Amino acid sequence: MLASHAGEAASYQCLLTEIMVLLQRYFARRLHGDGSEQVEDLVQETLLAIHKHRATYDTRQAFTPWLYAIARYKLIDFLRRHRRSKHLPIDDMAEFLTSEGHGMEAEIARNDLDAVLETLPERTRNLIRHVKVEGRSVAEISKTTGMSETSIRVVVHRGLKALAARFGGG
Repeated sequence: MLASHAGEAASYQCLLTEIMVLLQRYFARRLHGDGSEQVEDLVQETLLAIHKHRATYDTRQAFTPWLYAIARYKLIDFLRRHRRSKHLPIDDMAEFLTSEGHGMEAEIARNDLDAVLETLPERTRNLIRHVKVEGRSVAEISKTTGMSETSIRVVVHRGLKALAARFGGG
């Protein structure tokens, strides 16, 4: 995205091709087998929105949260149009904190993860890493940090909520 902001058309084309795969996975997981036609429609709507609003992307911020925020809004619009009720929990924002997959997708997630978490206080950043990225149990973290399990859950929840507000996820 940075190269495309600098006017490199080939980089922009490459970016769109690579994020298409991310978006297909994102929508397919959330529509739970409602058909590839809906997934493809959502991917195309999201790619158009990214193209239309690419000038609004703040290059000082991580790209993946911006991308997923647009995708999330497109999904919500789709569900409203089709009169479906679907709860998208705050933990959905943790998706960009994990690096499922390999290659470009994992690299983007790893690069953005550090930038996103750096916006949080150190204790919150570390607890989110332990619980959401590393998958450690709250009980285990409680033993190593001396914090209560409830306190850990609250700090992680508030940290994710702050990320969601900061990066357009809710």
